[in-house]
Amino acid sequence: MATKLPAAQARLYHNMFVCKHCKAKLRADPKKIIEGKIRCRKCLKKVFRPVRKK
Repeated sequence: MATKLPAAQARLYHNMFVCKHCKAKLRADPKKIIEGKIRCRKCLKKVFRPVRKK
């Protein structure tokens, strides 16, 4: 079984969010996501969820 590298985990999951409408990935500050200041690049919606870890 492969070991999880901290650098790879940070690159894949740190501050990454997915648009609930169009599934586009976006890297942003969680505080700004909660405040609703960030919009999706593709569909311009403001609803996001964190990336699910595998």
